[in-house]
Amino acid sequence: MKTELAIKEAQLNSRIEEDFITGADVLIEALVNQKVDTVFGYPGGAVLPIYDALHKSDASFNHILCRHEQGLIHAAEGYARTTGKAGVVIATSGPGATNLITGITDAMMDSLPVVCFTGQVSSAVIGTDAFQEADVIGLTTPITKYNYQVSDIKDLPRIVREAFHIATTGRPGPVVVDIPKNISQEVVTETFDTEFHLPGYQPTVNPNPLQIKRVMNALKTAKKPVILAGAGVQFAGGSEELKEFAEKHKVPVTTTLLGLGTFPGTHEQSLGMAGMHGSYAANMAISESDLLINIGARFDDRLTGAIKHFAPDAKVAHIDIDPAEIGKNIETHIPVVGDAKEALKRMLNSPVECDDHSEWYQKVMDNKADSPFWYERSDDLISPQWLIEQIYEETNGEAIVTTDVGQHQMWTAQFYKMDQPNRFVTSGGLGTMGFGLPAALGAQLGDRDATVVAIVGDGGFQMTMQEMQTLKHYNLPVKVVIVNNEALGMVRQWQEEFYEERYSESLLDQNPDFVKLAEAFGAEAFQVKDENKVRETLKSAFEHDGPALIDARIVKLDLVFPMVAPGKGNHEMIGVKPCEE
Repeated sequence: MKTELAIKEAQLNSRIEEDFITGADVLIEALVNQKVDTVFGYPGGAVLPIYDALHKSDASFNHILCRHEQGLIHAAEGYARTTGKAGVVIATSGPGATNLITGITDAMMDSLPVVCFTGQVSSAVIGTDAFQEADVIGLTTPITKYNYQVSDIKDLPRIVREAFHIATTGRPGPVVVDIPKNISQEVVTETFDTEFHLPGYQPTVNPNPLQIKRVMNALKTAKKPVILAGAGVQFAGGSEELKEFAEKHKVPVTTTLLGLGTFPGTHEQSLGMAGMHGSYAANMAISESDLLINIGARFDDRLTGAIKHFAPDAKVAHIDIDPAEIGKNIETHIPVVGDAKEALKRMLNSPVECDDHSEWYQKVMDNKADSPFWYERSDDLISPQWLIEQIYEETNGEAIVTTDVGQHQMWTAQFYKMDQPNRFVTSGGLGTMGFGLPAALGAQLGDRDATVVAIVGDGGFQMTMQEMQTLKHYNLPVKVVIVNNEALGMVRQWQEEFYEERYSESLLDQNPDFVKLAEAFGAEAFQVKDENKVRETLKSAFEHDGPALIDARIVKLDLVFPMVAPGKGNHEMIGVKPCEE
């Protein structure tokens, strides 16, 4: 029995709790004010006050508990890529924060808006090597768009608002907010101002009209124009404007890996992806062009090949919201700083008409017809390229597709024709194995009604396979297809081509039984080795209303072609094969 004094004390504490809130409560309220609907998180000591506040709150967002912090950040990336909204992550101090590092770097390289809230040891012991202390600000400064460590609870609401603004505007990117435990525990009785002013951060959205005029004048006189579209067009929501512009002036369009879907892959004017494993038509169009209009791509090395051979005779126009990218890798003759959609709108409104370049257009289209992506069917096991085509047909080309990194990624980019923006989710700049499965999880949460398929390698899958349990936990109907060649496929391909077939540590002949593994996580699972059974297996998996996995045994020694060898120009592709009539 409680004493009368204890009852009165409890009543007093209850009244105090009604009048006082903690820093953790302030954070939860700030997330609600940002209209956050999904948070990916994993609790730990330094964020216990935040999780306690979350448990007691009636917050309107869903919390998704992944099985590893790397899963959190990749899921947030998948969510951000498909929705355009910021992916939100909560992780504890020390190893919780450091486990996010790969994903934060990945988001920085691929310009994805992610806001990470990391716990930190109490302010009084920062710098003393306290338990689970890590210098999050020092670790993340080179790999974030911006980062904060909260030192005064009064700043927390403003910092949260700033973080979302910075992450989602201009060139998107990750922002980290490091919150010491004493800040999240501190009790306050007032609300704080969220107004902010960032005079040093004012992205240029509207391009200079004189530069737009220069681009259009160059197009007017060009005889061999080509458009290169990157993910920046998708981030700006400019895919329709790009399509209209390309059709209006009858200019062929190629994309980067991350730009797939920016321009419809089945469109007559689409040349597909350019670069190391790009199409012959795309690479030759760039190599022979006299005008290259780059819209929202950063000219990375996998796209350009040897720079001295890249578009050697072309006048280069580069439209990008990030001025740091213009002229960084490729000499730019017409720089245009601004939002891709706004630039395309102004270009569409230009009265300039192009000179006739029908001869060039026909040559490019002949290259496309004569030398498409190709493969040879196998009498044993499954041809991986054919497998991707079957997935494309099973999903009517409308799925959100995520991948890991390697051969399967390139085959997917080549043979799954993306007609819509923000449907292809892959790790481009950093090339992160283990990305595909958790990214699919985040993509499915971003679009509950979409068909989501994760196409992964047997190596990459094992890096984050624990997120199969997260799929089952929330009954997310993601379909996972393991393109299983019992190898680190791209590593093995390079060892074959450039290291005299010395397959050092790239063969995975001791893989687990993926079917039993998936079943242990509670998912439906299938194994298929025979091409004659692929379609029925796909049908069974995609008809299942929960998560399902297919272990597809493919030809072990197949290679990704075409390929531009290191140090070579894109016009020096190997593995190009003329179309057989």
